[in-house]
Amino acid sequence: MLEGRNLAVSRRARRGWNVVACVSTMFVVAAGSSALAQQWPTKPITAISPFGPGTSLEAAARPVFEKMSQDLGQAIVIEHRAGAGSATGSAAAARAAPDGYTLLLQSSTFSIVHSVSKNRTYDTLKDFTPIASFGAQPYVLVTAPSKGYRTLGDLIAAAKTSSGKMNYASLGVGSAPHIAAERFRLAAGIEAQNIAFRGPPDALTETMTGRLDFYFTALGSALALIKEGKLTALAVSTTARAKELPDVPTLKEAGLKEDGFELWLGFFAPANTPADIVGRLHAAAQKAMQDETVKQRLATLSLTSTPMTLEQFAEYFRKDVEDSAKIVSRAKIEIN
Repeated sequence: MLEGRNLAVSRRARRGWNVVACVSTMFVVAAGSSALAQQWPTKPITAISPFGPGTSLEAAARPVFEKMSQDLGQAIVIEHRAGAGSATGSAAAARAAPDGYTLLLQSSTFSIVHSVSKNRTYDTLKDFTPIASFGAQPYVLVTAPSKGYRTLGDLIAAAKTSSGKMNYASLGVGSAPHIAAERFRLAAGIEAQNIAFRGPPDALTETMTGRLDFYFTALGSALALIKEGKLTALAVSTTARAKELPDVPTLKEAGLKEDGFELWLGFFAPANTPADIVGRLHAAAQKAMQDETVKQRLATLSLTSTPMTLEQFAEYFRKDVEDSAKIVSRAKIEIN
């Protein structure tokens, strides 16, 4: 009988020790995480760009990251990992340790790939923490002056008599320019073939030569070429005209049933990155974008920046994922 009581006491003691050990472990982990955040950063930070060089996303990130680097005391280095409509680079970021030393540059394409890529190895909404938006800008539909299209109506009329031979540039299946072109194609009731390029420079060059019929690109990427007369702008995607191109109509003004859409740019961290580090990244980004030099450089990219809290950016992103899913379903786009 005494042995039984001793055994029961022994079991209760072990359970108590287990609880104490578990609680102690939790405190150690929390303390370790806090210490990591306090020491961070002690080395350069890598920001993965899932696109080729020359994008408006990279152009927006560089001045912000330069200012953030001064604030954080470590460089933020952009590394290109293009492929699969941005899924390749995103997957690499998702696999990275959530220690604040890997970031992911992304754009509206991120929302789109969530729906079009069935074989992606990450969960767009669960595997990343939204940090900050650099801003948003219109898409602009451009074509070569040699094509002779003076209005969007001219392009649509030509497409309807081309028996599906018209083509357009994109940055790959599921990229933001691809979906923008598909939105236009569906609204206009035309057929056109998608020709993919690794980055905007090649797509713009091929469009300027006239070998491609049109390109729906970020305004910041094409504005200088439009001003120089090397490209003709036929329409912008937003609900209001772009201040940089006051004579260029919106899609709706050009006669299409389209409510308007924009290209957003921003960056993320892997999920489970310590909250203190996430907060420091967000604060550094917001501080950087208030710098007058950074503001001027973002303005040259036609970006309109609206300050958002971490929660607001997360909600903005979630809604964009939902809206993009509807367009992807209508266009029946999928990356195999």
